[in-house]
Amino acid sequence: MFISSDFDSGNIECIDASDPARVLLSIRADHQSDFFQWFHFRAANVKDLNCRYLITNAPAAAYQKGWEDYQAVASYDREFWFRVETSYDGENLVIEHHSSEEQIYFAYFAPYSMERHADLIAFAQASERCQVETLGTTLDGQAMDCLRFGEVDQGRKTIWIVARQHPGESMAEWWMEGLINRLVDHSDPVVNEILDKAVIYLVPNMNPDGSRRGHLRTNAVGSNLNREWDNPTPDKSPEVLCVLEKIMRTGLDFGMDIHGDEALPYNFIAGTEGIPGWDDRRQQQLDLFKKTLAKINPDFQYEHGYPVNRPGSANMSYCSNALAERFSALVMTLEMPFKDASGTPDRIQGWSPERCAKLGLSCLDALHQCWEQVVK
Repeated sequence: MFISSDFDSGNIECIDASDPARVLLSIRADHQSDFFQWFHFRAANVKDLNCRYLITNAPAAAYQKGWEDYQAVASYDREFWFRVETSYDGENLVIEHHSSEEQIYFAYFAPYSMERHADLIAFAQASERCQVETLGTTLDGQAMDCLRFGEVDQGRKTIWIVARQHPGESMAEWWMEGLINRLVDHSDPVVNEILDKAVIYLVPNMNPDGSRRGHLRTNAVGSNLNREWDNPTPDKSPEVLCVLEKIMRTGLDFGMDIHGDEALPYNFIAGTEGIPGWDDRRQQQLDLFKKTLAKINPDFQYEHGYPVNRPGSANMSYCSNALAERFSALVMTLEMPFKDASGTPDRIQGWSPERCAKLGLSCLDALHQCWEQVVK
Protein backbone atom coordinates (compact mmCIF):
# COMPACT_ATOMS: atom_id res chain seq x y z
CA MET A 1 0.00 0.00 0.00
CA PHE A 2 1.12 3.54 -0.79
CA ILE A 3 -0.38 6.79 0.50
CA SER A 4 0.35 10.03 -1.36
CA SER A 5 -0.86 13.63 -1.44
CA ASP A 6 1.84 15.39 -3.45
CA PHE A 7 -0.59 16.83 -5.97
CA ASP A 8 -2.86 19.85 -6.50
CA SER A 9 -4.95 20.36 -3.31
CA GLY A 10 -3.45 17.27 -1.67
CA ASN A 11 -3.00 17.14 2.09
CA ILE A 12 -2.03 14.20 4.30
CA GLU A 13 1.03 12.88 6.08
CA CYS A 14 1.43 9.11 6.25
CA ILE A 15 2.70 7.85 9.59
CA ASP A 16 2.39 4.11 8.96
CA ALA A 17 0.81 2.19 6.06
CA SER A 18 2.26 -1.24 6.80
CA ASP A 19 -1.07 -2.66 7.96
CA PRO A 20 -4.17 -1.97 5.78
CA ALA A 21 -6.38 -2.49 8.82
CA ARG A 22 -4.60 0.35 10.65
CA VAL A 23 -3.26 3.03 8.32
CA LEU A 24 -2.08 5.92 10.48
CA LEU A 25 -2.39 9.39 8.96
CA SER A 26 -2.11 13.03 10.01
CA ILE A 27 -3.48 16.21 8.40
CA ARG A 28 -0.90 18.91 7.68
CA ALA A 29 -1.74 22.36 9.10
CA ASP A 30 -2.04 25.41 6.86
CA HIS A 31 1.32 27.11 6.32
CA GLN A 32 2.08 29.61 9.12
CA SER A 33 -1.27 28.79 10.72
CA ASP A 34 -2.81 26.40 13.22
CA PHE A 35 -5.86 25.74 11.01
CA PHE A 36 -6.34 22.26 9.61
CA GLN A 37 -9.22 19.98 8.68
CA TRP A 38 -9.00 19.61 4.90
CA PHE A 39 -7.54 16.31 3.68
CA HIS A 40 -7.13 14.88 0.19
CA PHE A 41 -5.02 11.82 -0.50
CA ARG A 42 -4.63 8.76 -2.74
CA ALA A 43 -4.34 5.16 -1.57
CA ALA A 44 -2.68 2.81 -4.07
CA ASN A 45 -2.40 -0.99 -4.29
CA VAL A 46 -5.56 -1.44 -2.27
CA LYS A 47 -7.79 -3.55 -4.52
CA ASP A 48 -9.88 -6.06 -2.55
CA LEU A 49 -8.43 -4.88 0.76
CA ASN A 50 -10.50 -3.98 3.81
CA CYS A 51 -8.79 -0.76 4.81
CA ARG A 52 -9.12 1.41 7.92
CA TYR A 53 -7.56 4.86 7.67
CA LEU A 54 -7.07 6.60 11.03
CA ILE A 55 -6.54 10.35 11.01
CA THR A 56 -4.76 10.57 14.32
CA ASN A 57 -4.73 14.34 14.87
CA ALA A 58 -8.45 14.80 14.24
CA PRO A 59 -9.10 15.94 17.86
CA ALA A 60 -6.90 19.00 17.27
CA ALA A 61 -8.62 20.04 14.02
CA ALA A 62 -10.15 23.48 13.69
CA TYR A 63 -13.81 22.45 13.98
CA GLN A 64 -14.53 19.50 16.26
CA LYS A 65 -18.24 19.53 15.49
CA GLY A 66 -17.31 19.04 11.87
CA TRP A 67 -16.54 15.38 12.60
CA GLU A 68 -19.95 14.67 14.13
CA ASP A 69 -22.21 12.70 11.74
CA TYR A 70 -19.64 13.29 8.99
CA GLN A 71 -18.77 10.94 6.13
CA ALA A 72 -15.68 11.38 3.98
CA VAL A 73 -15.91 11.33 0.19
CA ALA A 74 -14.07 8.97 -2.16
CA SER A 75 -13.61 8.59 -5.89
CA TYR A 76 -12.04 6.17 -8.35
CA ASP A 77 -12.17 8.50 -11.35
CA ARG A 78 -11.91 11.92 -9.59
CA GLU A 79 -15.20 12.92 -11.20
CA PHE A 80 -17.89 11.08 -9.23
CA TRP A 81 -17.49 11.41 -5.46
CA PHE A 82 -19.40 9.15 -3.06
CA ARG A 83 -19.61 8.92 0.72
CA VAL A 84 -17.80 6.18 2.63
CA GLU A 85 -18.18 4.80 6.13
CA THR A 86 -16.61 7.26 8.58
CA SER A 87 -16.68 7.54 12.36
CA TYR A 88 -15.13 9.71 15.04
CA ASP A 89 -14.35 8.29 18.48
CA GLY A 90 -12.82 11.40 20.02
CA GLU A 91 -9.31 10.18 19.27
CA ASN A 92 -9.29 9.34 15.56
CA LEU A 93 -11.35 10.03 12.48
CA VAL A 94 -11.73 6.53 11.04
CA ILE A 95 -12.48 5.93 7.36
CA GLU A 96 -13.30 2.34 6.41
CA HIS A 97 -13.51 1.12 2.84
CA HIS A 98 -13.16 -1.99 0.68
CA SER A 99 -11.78 -0.86 -2.66
CA SER A 100 -12.81 -2.47 -5.95
CA GLU A 101 -9.88 -0.79 -7.74
CA GLU A 102 -6.14 -0.50 -7.17
CA GLN A 103 -6.26 3.25 -6.54
CA ILE A 104 -8.79 5.43 -4.75
CA TYR A 105 -8.88 9.07 -3.67
CA PHE A 106 -10.31 10.31 -0.37
CA ALA A 107 -11.11 13.89 0.57
CA TYR A 108 -12.89 16.07 3.11
CA PHE A 109 -15.18 17.25 0.30
CA ALA A 110 -15.04 16.80 -3.47
CA PRO A 111 -11.88 18.73 -4.47
CA TYR A 112 -11.87 21.53 -7.02
CA SER A 113 -8.32 21.66 -8.31
CA MET A 114 -6.51 24.65 -9.76
CA GLU A 115 -6.30 22.71 -13.02
CA ARG A 116 -10.07 22.48 -13.11
CA HIS A 117 -10.19 26.18 -12.23
CA ALA A 118 -7.99 26.95 -15.26
CA ASP A 119 -10.33 24.90 -17.44
CA LEU A 120 -13.32 26.81 -16.05
CA ILE A 121 -11.78 30.19 -16.87
CA ALA A 122 -10.83 29.03 -20.38
CA PHE A 123 -14.36 27.70 -20.94
CA ALA A 124 -15.93 30.96 -19.78
CA GLN A 125 -13.79 33.22 -21.95
CA ALA A 126 -14.81 31.24 -25.04
CA SER A 127 -18.23 32.87 -24.66
CA GLU A 128 -18.54 36.26 -26.35
CA ARG A 129 -20.60 37.52 -23.43
CA CYS A 130 -17.75 36.90 -20.96
CA GLN A 131 -14.64 39.04 -20.47
CA VAL A 132 -11.75 37.67 -18.37
CA GLU A 133 -9.44 39.96 -16.43
CA THR A 134 -6.46 39.18 -14.22
CA LEU A 135 -6.78 41.59 -11.29
CA GLY A 136 -3.40 40.79 -9.77
CA THR A 137 -1.30 37.91 -8.52
CA THR A 138 -1.12 35.92 -5.31
CA LEU A 139 1.92 35.54 -3.09
CA ASP A 140 2.75 32.30 -4.92
CA GLY A 141 2.44 34.09 -8.25
CA GLN A 142 -0.92 32.68 -9.34
CA ALA A 143 -3.45 34.79 -11.24
CA MET A 144 -6.47 36.35 -9.58
CA ASP A 145 -9.09 35.66 -12.22
CA CYS A 146 -12.21 37.80 -12.57
CA LEU A 147 -15.04 37.13 -15.03
CA ARG A 148 -17.37 39.84 -16.29
CA PHE A 149 -20.71 38.99 -17.85
CA GLY A 150 -22.63 41.78 -19.53
CA GLU A 151 -21.67 45.14 -20.95
CA VAL A 152 -20.54 48.00 -18.72
CA ASP A 153 -23.11 50.69 -19.38
CA GLN A 154 -24.39 53.68 -17.47
CA GLY A 155 -27.64 52.79 -15.79
CA ARG A 156 -26.87 49.09 -15.43
CA LYS A 157 -26.69 47.58 -11.96
CA THR A 158 -23.46 45.97 -10.75
CA ILE A 159 -23.45 42.53 -9.13
CA TRP A 160 -20.39 41.02 -7.46
CA ILE A 161 -20.06 37.38 -6.36
CA VAL A 162 -16.85 35.99 -4.84
CA ALA A 163 -16.16 32.43 -3.73
CA ARG A 164 -13.69 30.24 -1.89
CA GLN A 165 -11.97 32.75 0.35
CA HIS A 166 -11.38 29.66 2.48
CA PRO A 167 -9.73 27.19 0.08
CA GLY A 168 -10.92 24.01 1.79
CA GLU A 169 -14.51 25.08 1.10
CA SER A 170 -14.35 23.64 -2.40
CA MET A 171 -18.15 23.47 -2.66
CA ALA A 172 -18.02 27.21 -3.30
CA GLU A 173 -16.28 26.76 -6.64
CA TRP A 174 -18.60 23.90 -7.64
CA TRP A 175 -21.42 26.41 -7.01
CA MET A 176 -19.60 28.92 -9.23
CA GLU A 177 -19.18 26.36 -12.01
CA GLY A 178 -22.93 25.80 -12.09
CA LEU A 179 -23.56 29.55 -12.23
CA ILE A 180 -21.02 30.10 -15.03
CA ASN A 181 -22.42 27.25 -17.10
CA ARG A 182 -25.77 29.02 -16.98
CA LEU A 183 -24.47 32.52 -17.66
CA VAL A 184 -22.89 31.49 -20.99
CA ASP A 185 -26.19 30.02 -22.22
CA HIS A 186 -27.69 32.48 -24.72
CA SER A 187 -30.97 30.55 -24.75
CA ASP A 188 -31.66 31.10 -21.03
CA PRO A 189 -34.36 33.80 -20.69
CA VAL A 190 -33.59 34.49 -17.02
CA VAL A 191 -29.92 35.12 -17.80
CA ASN A 192 -30.79 37.27 -20.79
CA GLU A 193 -33.14 39.46 -18.78
CA ILE A 194 -30.67 39.93 -15.92
CA LEU A 195 -27.85 40.83 -18.31
CA ASP A 196 -30.10 43.39 -19.97
CA LYS A 197 -30.17 45.21 -16.63
CA ALA A 198 -26.85 44.41 -14.99
CA VAL A 199 -23.20 43.52 -15.32
CA ILE A 200 -22.06 40.55 -13.22
CA TYR A 201 -18.52 40.20 -11.87
CA LEU A 202 -17.38 36.81 -10.56
CA VAL A 203 -14.23 35.77 -8.73
CA PRO A 204 -14.54 31.95 -8.74
CA ASN A 205 -11.54 31.42 -6.47
CA MET A 206 -10.36 34.09 -4.05
CA ASN A 207 -7.58 31.88 -2.64
CA PRO A 208 -5.62 30.05 -5.36
CA ASP A 209 -2.54 29.55 -3.19
CA GLY A 210 -4.39 27.91 -0.34
CA SER A 211 -6.33 25.79 -2.83
CA ARG A 212 -3.23 24.38 -4.49
CA ARG A 213 -1.39 23.92 -1.19
CA GLY A 214 -4.25 21.92 0.33
CA HIS A 215 -5.09 24.47 3.02
CA LEU A 216 -8.34 24.59 4.93
CA ARG A 217 -8.74 28.29 5.63
CA THR A 218 -5.75 30.50 4.80
CA ASN A 219 -3.52 31.75 1.99
CA ALA A 220 0.24 31.19 1.48
CA VAL A 221 1.25 33.18 4.58
CA GLY A 222 -1.53 32.06 6.93
CA SER A 223 -3.94 34.96 6.36
CA ASN A 224 -7.65 34.28 6.72
CA LEU A 225 -8.84 36.33 3.75
CA ASN A 226 -12.33 36.79 5.18
CA ARG A 227 -10.77 38.84 7.98
CA GLU A 228 -8.88 41.20 5.67
CA TRP A 229 -11.57 43.33 4.01
CA ASP A 230 -11.18 46.32 6.31
CA ASN A 231 -7.45 46.72 5.59
CA PRO A 232 -5.97 44.34 2.99
CA THR A 233 -2.21 44.61 2.38
CA PRO A 234 0.15 43.46 -0.40
CA ASP A 235 2.23 41.31 1.94
CA LYS A 236 -0.64 39.59 3.80
CA SER A 237 -3.68 39.63 1.53
CA PRO A 238 -2.97 40.77 -2.04
CA GLU A 239 -5.93 38.66 -3.17
CA VAL A 240 -8.41 40.81 -1.26
CA LEU A 241 -6.55 44.00 -2.09
CA CYS A 242 -6.80 43.62 -5.87
CA VAL A 243 -10.43 42.48 -5.79
CA LEU A 244 -11.48 45.30 -3.46
CA GLU A 245 -9.72 47.86 -5.66
CA LYS A 246 -11.73 46.60 -8.64
CA ILE A 247 -15.01 46.73 -6.69
CA MET A 248 -14.25 50.30 -5.66
CA ARG A 249 -13.94 51.22 -9.34
CA THR A 250 -17.11 49.44 -10.49
CA GLY A 251 -19.39 50.00 -7.52
CA LEU A 252 -21.72 47.34 -6.12
CA ASP A 253 -25.53 47.08 -6.04
CA PHE A 254 -25.87 43.45 -4.89
CA GLY A 255 -23.31 40.96 -3.63
CA MET A 256 -22.76 37.38 -2.47
CA ASP A 257 -19.83 35.64 -0.79
CA ILE A 258 -19.92 31.83 -1.22
CA HIS A 259 -18.64 29.56 1.56
CA GLY A 260 -18.97 26.17 3.26
CA ASP A 261 -19.59 25.37 6.91
CA GLU A 262 -17.93 22.38 8.60
CA ALA A 263 -20.44 21.80 11.39
CA LEU A 264 -23.97 22.66 10.24
CA PRO A 265 -25.78 20.22 7.91
CA TYR A 266 -27.73 22.95 6.13
CA ASN A 267 -27.62 25.39 3.25
CA PHE A 268 -28.28 28.83 4.68
CA ILE A 269 -27.55 32.54 4.27
CA ALA A 270 -25.87 34.77 6.84
CA GLY A 271 -26.84 38.42 6.55
CA THR A 272 -25.09 41.57 7.71
CA GLU A 273 -27.53 42.53 10.46
CA GLY A 274 -24.79 43.79 12.79
CA ILE A 275 -23.38 46.55 10.54
CA PRO A 276 -23.95 50.19 11.49
CA GLY A 277 -26.05 50.86 8.38
CA TRP A 278 -28.48 47.97 8.79
CA ASP A 279 -32.11 49.04 8.56
CA ASP A 280 -35.63 47.72 8.00
CA ARG A 281 -35.29 48.00 4.21
CA ARG A 282 -32.34 45.65 4.08
CA GLN A 283 -33.99 43.28 6.55
CA GLN A 284 -36.96 43.03 4.20
CA GLN A 285 -34.63 42.47 1.23
CA LEU A 286 -32.75 39.70 3.04
CA ASP A 287 -35.93 37.96 4.20
CA LEU A 288 -37.43 38.12 0.71
CA PHE A 289 -34.36 36.66 -0.98
CA LYS A 290 -34.09 33.78 1.50
CA LYS A 291 -37.78 32.89 1.27
CA THR A 292 -37.72 33.08 -2.52
CA LEU A 293 -34.67 30.82 -2.75
CA ALA A 294 -36.23 28.29 -0.36
CA LYS A 295 -39.33 28.07 -2.58
CA ILE A 296 -37.20 27.53 -5.69
CA ASN A 297 -34.79 24.95 -4.25
CA PRO A 298 -35.77 22.61 -1.36
CA ASP A 299 -32.07 22.08 -0.58
CA PHE A 300 -32.03 25.62 0.84
CA GLN A 301 -33.66 26.59 4.12
CA TYR A 302 -33.68 29.61 6.45
CA GLU A 303 -34.70 28.17 9.82
CA HIS A 304 -31.17 27.09 10.79
CA GLY A 305 -27.95 29.09 10.54
CA TYR A 306 -25.65 31.37 12.48
CA PRO A 307 -26.90 33.50 15.38
CA VAL A 308 -27.87 36.97 14.16
CA ASN A 309 -25.42 39.71 15.16
CA ARG A 310 -26.69 42.37 17.51
CA PRO A 311 -26.93 45.90 16.05
CA GLY A 312 -23.50 47.47 15.81
CA SER A 313 -21.63 44.26 16.71
CA ALA A 314 -20.56 43.12 13.22
CA ASN A 315 -16.94 42.29 12.50
CA MET A 316 -16.20 44.77 9.72
CA SER A 317 -13.22 42.78 8.44
CA TYR A 318 -15.66 40.22 6.96
CA CYS A 319 -16.27 40.56 3.23
CA SER A 320 -20.06 40.79 3.38
CA ASN A 321 -20.08 43.26 6.27
CA ALA A 322 -17.43 45.50 4.74
CA LEU A 323 -19.10 45.65 1.31
CA ALA A 324 -22.66 45.98 2.61
CA GLU A 325 -21.68 48.96 4.75
CA ARG A 326 -19.50 50.65 2.15
CA PHE A 327 -22.03 50.43 -0.67
CA SER A 328 -25.32 50.46 1.29
CA ALA A 329 -26.32 47.32 -0.61
CA LEU A 330 -27.65 43.85 0.15
CA VAL A 331 -24.63 41.56 0.50
CA MET A 332 -24.98 38.02 1.85
CA THR A 333 -22.83 35.04 2.78
CA LEU A 334 -24.12 31.74 1.43
CA GLU A 335 -23.01 28.69 3.43
CA MET A 336 -23.16 25.09 2.21
CA PRO A 337 -22.45 21.93 4.24
CA PHE A 338 -19.51 19.54 4.16
CA LYS A 339 -21.96 16.95 5.43
CA ASP A 340 -25.29 16.08 3.86
CA ALA A 341 -28.08 18.64 3.68
CA SER A 342 -30.43 17.81 6.54
CA GLY A 343 -33.99 17.55 5.31
CA THR A 344 -33.01 16.51 1.76
CA PRO A 345 -30.48 13.70 2.32
CA ASP A 346 -28.67 11.79 -0.41
CA ARG A 347 -27.57 8.35 0.80
CA ILE A 348 -24.91 7.92 -1.88
CA GLN A 349 -23.26 11.33 -2.27
CA GLY A 350 -24.53 13.51 0.55
CA TRP A 351 -24.12 17.18 -0.31
CA SER A 352 -22.33 16.94 -3.65
CA PRO A 353 -20.74 18.97 -6.47
CA GLU A 354 -23.83 18.39 -8.58
CA ARG A 355 -26.14 19.83 -5.92
CA CYS A 356 -23.78 22.78 -5.34
CA ALA A 357 -24.03 23.63 -9.03
CA LYS A 358 -27.82 23.41 -9.00
CA LEU A 359 -27.98 25.72 -5.99
CA GLY A 360 -25.95 28.23 -8.00
CA LEU A 361 -28.59 28.10 -10.74
CA SER A 362 -31.35 28.57 -8.16
CA CYS A 363 -29.71 31.67 -6.69
CA LEU A 364 -29.88 33.28 -10.12
CA ASP A 365 -33.59 32.43 -10.32
CA ALA A 366 -34.17 33.92 -6.87
CA LEU A 367 -32.36 37.11 -7.84
CA HIS A 368 -34.48 37.36 -10.98
CA GLN A 369 -37.75 36.86 -9.12
CA CYS A 370 -37.12 39.53 -6.49
CA TRP A 371 -34.90 41.84 -8.54
CA GLU A 372 -36.86 45.05 -8.02
CA GLN A 373 -36.87 44.63 -4.26
CA VAL A 374 -33.30 43.47 -3.53
CA VAL A 375 -31.07 45.26 -6.05
CA LYS A 376 -30.59 48.82 -4.85
